[in-house]
Amino acid sequence: MPSSRGRLLVVVAVDAEAEAVLRGAPAGRVTVVTAGVGPAAAAATTAFALAAEPHPLVVSAGIAGGFAPAAPIGATVVADRIVAADLGAQTPDGFQDVAALGFGTVAHIPPPTAVARVAQALGAAAGPVLTVSTVTGSAERAAELTRRHPGAVAEAMEGFGVAEAAARRGVPALELRTVSNAVGPRDRAAWRIGEALGALERAFARLPYDSLLT
Repeated sequence: MPSSRGRLLVVVAVDAEAEAVLRGAPAGRVTVVTAGVGPAAAAATTAFALAAEPHPLVVSAGIAGGFAPAAPIGATVVADRIVAADLGAQTPDGFQDVAALGFGTVAHIPPPTAVARVAQALGAAAGPVLTVSTVTGSAERAAELTRRHPGAVAEAMEGFGVAEAAARRGVPALELRTVSNAVGPRDRAAWRIGEALGALERAFARLPYDSLLT
């Protein structure tokens, strides 16, 4: 079995996501940790895991809301930009992120070659994946996010925290999501969590592990 140096560190929010990843991934190719929901929990768990064992690559993974039409329900997406979409200040002139305010960064850029390899292997849509602390529940908020982040493919709650912790240790990070619902008005009857978890399992069965870990 490969050592931890030859395994992806996969950070998920909940047990159902961890189980899907483990069902799909070949034996010995991943270490999966369940962080809980939100960027703070994800960052803390990622930092702890990387301090305990070295890994060459970290993947924030799980299900997400997808921005139509780029990422319909059941689609797989990979982030080419991991964005903290609501980290900033609301001003009379609109939202300003902390980078605009001069206080830090709001985005991490995954390795482009790895993103391209994952997108090709999985038939995944590549684009910005937004990290939010409050999930979108209205058409107005969805429109605002797409206006501020053109090309966004999905919204989730952990990716920026994972990427921030990984960056502090000099480890590259990816974000891989499967879509359970559309970003916009909350319609729980339209959510397809089981379908998204099945897609997550299949994604981890088909990842190009050898090329990602070299």
